[in-house]
Amino acid sequence: MPTPPAGGAAQPGPRGSSTPKIPADAAGTTPGAAAPTPNPTAAAPPATRGGGGTPAPRGGVRRSARRGVAGSNPWLAALFLLPALVLLGALVVYPIVYSLRRSFFDAADKDFVGLDNFREMFTDDAIQQAVTNNVIWIVVAPLVATALGLIFAVLTERIRWGTAFKLLVFMPMAISMLAAGIILRLVYEQDPDRGVANALWVSVHDTFSEPAPFERANPGRQSPLTEASDGTISDPRTLRAGSPVHVPLVGIPRDQVDGAREAARAERVDGKVTGTVWRDFTRGGKGTANEIDPGEEGLAGIKVQAVKDGSVVATAKTRDDGTFELSAAADGATLRLPGSNFQAPYNGVDWLGPTPVTPAIIGSYVWMWAGFAMVLIAAGLAGLPRELLEAARMDGANEWQVFRRITVPMLAPVLGVVLVTLMINVLALQLYKSSFGTDVYQGVGSAIAIFLLLLVLPLMYVNVRRIRREGRR
Repeated sequence: MPTPPAGGAAQPGPRGSSTPKIPADAAGTTPGAAAPTPNPTAAAPPATRGGGGTPAPRGGVRRSARRGVAGSNPWLAALFLLPALVLLGALVVYPIVYSLRRSFFDAADKDFVGLDNFREMFTDDAIQQAVTNNVIWIVVAPLVATALGLIFAVLTERIRWGTAFKLLVFMPMAISMLAAGIILRLVYEQDPDRGVANALWVSVHDTFSEPAPFERANPGRQSPLTEASDGTISDPRTLRAGSPVHVPLVGIPRDQVDGAREAARAERVDGKVTGTVWRDFTRGGKGTANEIDPGEEGLAGIKVQAVKDGSVVATAKTRDDGTFELSAAADGATLRLPGSNFQAPYNGVDWLGPTPVTPAIIGSYVWMWAGFAMVLIAAGLAGLPRELLEAARMDGANEWQVFRRITVPMLAPVLGVVLVTLMINVLALQLYKSSFGTDVYQGVGSAIAIFLLLLVLPLMYVNVRRIRREGRR
């Protein structure tokens, strides 16, 4: 048998030979071959975690990455932050520190007065009213604007012309504050012929309360009648049944009697008191005072009362020709025309007066900012998962339950953003008046500024916590 060559390698046999080939080992060498010499300069393979193939992280790599993120040069980072820090210090930190120090000194900034400025802030009537108004503003205005924005955002999802409605509601945000002030000044005008608010208010008032028929009527100089301070006109003469009484009035404009019937003399009626109330005026001065002359107009719709011992015993209203008729109980009484017949027409509410000015301005604030709240809430509403709402409806919940238990809780972050933003936007007028206005006392103004800062700090804290919580998500 032939001897195999050295090295033990198998020689290929003749074709068709059944001699098997010896496979190479796992290292890629054939049996009996010399093992490869290790390279002393080669790096060792990285250590594996748990014997697996994943390399274990090295602390040095993490520390270098962390240094790269933080920046290897702190002075370079401070240089980039310097402009922002300068602006923050000049516009925020310095005013706060200066106001805090200034609040403890007098008006001349010379003598230390301690807490006297804060004491005056809570005892002065004007400042107390201003602080009360600011608290009302902070609580009421943002809540109302946010609530209306939520209602508008939910309702506009269910109507076909919701986009047009959103445009109308958001439009006040697109105009300047000056233009908004001019518009609202015209809206709150006292004259009902010019102010929209009073035009609507007077229309509603006159619907339920009958206006006075002749607001400028008076008895005249030569009349036996007397007029009280409230406009009531009385006749001191005693009424007698069957004896007509004449009640002449003057001072009535021509336009109030246009189309009125001519005054008629009251007829005698047994057992009753009759009379006539008319406009005692004839063009050219040709008529006789206290007498019914041809062409003089009767005054219709005037309330007539018979008063005896301070009590009203009979009442009547004048007809179209000015005549009236009282019952037999009027015999021996005196005649009185109530002041309600001659009161000036109702001109509405003085919206910018001392009492209603705060609600009126809050209304204008809501008019301007409700659109802002609606847009933000509508954006949050569009991101709600519809499957949750549909699942609640399929489980039998009505629309109010879906709104109260699902929509509002899921919109809580958005509602918080809107509410805090609107609260921070509230301005302090009294702070400006005390610091820079006519009654300058910067010590008190600084005390007001510190007080308002304390009011706003909880809102800022809530806002910062919300931003950090959203950043961790």
